[in-house]
Amino acid sequence: MLEFMSQNQMYIVLAIVLLVWMGIVAYLLRLDRKVKDLERTMKKES
Repeated sequence: MLEFMSQNQMYIVLAIVLLVWMGIVAYLLRLDRKVKDLERTMKKES
């Protein structure tokens, strides 16, 4: 396992960075959906 990690460090770092970015994008999309729902609710009430 240690040999695999030392030979493929670049790919491991790339995979981790991609996972972090995918998490950020998913969070922002979910947040955007919640904000849109709140905006619709505010428009209906006023």
